[in-house]
Amino acid sequence: MIQRTSREHVLKILKENQNNWKILDIGCNIAPVEFAQTVADIQNFSKFYEDKNKKFVLIKDKTLPFSNNQFDFVYASHVIEHVEDVSFFISELKRISRQGYIELPSILEDNIVLSSNSSDDHKWMFKFNDVEKVLLVEKKKQLIEPFITHGVLFDSLRKNFRSSLVLELYWENEINYEFRDFTIKAKKPIFFSIIKKYFSHYIRKNKIASLFIVLILVVILVMIN
Repeated sequence: MIQRTSREHVLKILKENQNNWKILDIGCNIAPVEFAQTVADIQNFSKFYEDKNKKFVLIKDKTLPFSNNQFDFVYASHVIEHVEDVSFFISELKRISRQGYIELPSILEDNIVLSSNSSDDHKWMFKFNDVEKVLLVEKKKQLIEPFITHGVLFDSLRKNFRSSLVLELYWENEINYEFRDFTIKAKKPIFFSIIKKYFSHYIRKNKIASLFIVLILVVILVMIN
């Protein structure tokens, strides 16, 4: 079973059960979920976690270095879009735990962020089918020219538009997923066309700004002549 949830709800559950559950944060980097006693990543952050009261485990290959049902909960935030073999990774999550949380960028976020992490490192796009309760998986496609920096994303957009930019999923016993081409072929908007439309809209709504721009253009033409 896999269904939509919220990160806030999951954190509340983990807080309530942290003393009874063995919790793993996989793909932790240096910002793990607070309640995980064990953290793991493909990069070696062992020195960073020496005094953090968490056990760090280095992941060296596809098979996760944990035994069957070792954990009560696995927290995987913005990890699965990076893996080469989605099917194997999902099978490993189910092998080491009976439940967990998966957080993913939506198709929108994955396409608008101006970052090599998104454009180059992400290998898959995801969409959740609420009717069939299944996670749809498709090879990464760049459907729009990215124009938003990570700074803008984290400082503003995710705070106000998180439900549109992030998929928050809870799973128990089973992670239903399917490889399916769910994107629709359409003309790819480019950055300059977006900027052009923005300024056109801004000028129409702001008469003073419009007048100012016209004056600047007149001055430029006079100087040229």
